[in-house]
Amino acid sequence: MGLSHITTTVTNLSKTQPPYEAEFLVDTCAIDCLVPASALKAAGVEIEGRDAYERANGEVVEYPYDFARINFMGAETVAQVIFGPEDCEPILGVVALENTGIGVDPVSRELKRMAAKPLK
Repeated sequence: MGLSHITTTVTNLSKTQPPYEAEFLVDTCAIDCLVPASALKAAGVEIEGRDAYERANGEVVEYPYDFARINFMGAETVAQVIFGPEDCEPILGVVALENTGIGVDPVSRELKRMAAKPLK
């Protein structure tokens, strides 16, 4: 099975700056989205706070974060975005996926829109 990537745009909440657009790795193990810090700043996203995150190698690091508009597959949501290192691959986290009602098919690894978002 290969990795899933999706074209995604990130912009500030008021849409006053041009968005950042890139191919994001779809990572259902990541809660939040991760974007290079300079790209978020260029899109007008500002630091709101800091939090501890566990990287794939088990290392715990502190990163700044804010909230931004996330657009992919014709859907838009507001989600927390992490100001990542400049050389990081952008990551689309599971909160953005669930907020839009889009999931990853476990067999085909394709992104699919749910018929309805569960409330149960």
